[in-house]
Amino acid sequence: MSATAAAPAIPEPDLAPVDAILAGYPQTETSLVQVLQDVNRTFNYLPCHALEKVAASLGVPLARVFSVATFYKAFSIKPRGKVIIRICTGTACHIRGAPLLVDEFVRHLGIRAGETTPDMGFTLETVNCVGACAMAPVVIAGPRHHGGLSPADVPDVIQGKSDDD
Repeated sequence: MSATAAAPAIPEPDLAPVDAILAGYPQTETSLVQVLQDVNRTFNYLPCHALEKVAASLGVPLARVFSVATFYKAFSIKPRGKVIIRICTGTACHIRGAPLLVDEFVRHLGIRAGETTPDMGFTLETVNCVGACAMAPVVIAGPRHHGGLSPADVPDVIQGKSDDD
């Protein structure tokens, strides 16, 4: 018997919002990316059953839907936390301390980059560039952009505080 406990299963969400999303688009393959964007925004990831529903509704092979869902980094087929924290690790951010920020977020959240906290509160990601080099290092936490951060700022970012609060 293994001493490691299995991660709790994430229940499939209510897919009623998918029907509403699909109703707003032409039922053709040309709507696929837009529909997936809306589904991803609604659930913070792309649930498997939602992808099946999208495929059937748009008349697109399920393999094609999964191909698109896994090609674009903006999409996730794994459940993500309520707040997604993205740390830019591009050249300017790297030089100005992004690796230290990654280490500090890892320490505070207890997860590594690419993981989600057990309570589904946060997902920590590193990204190659957010295009805000003048603000380096940059962290995007949910809808907020935070620039010029130091490791001491990490608790405030996690708590949802910013300089304009």
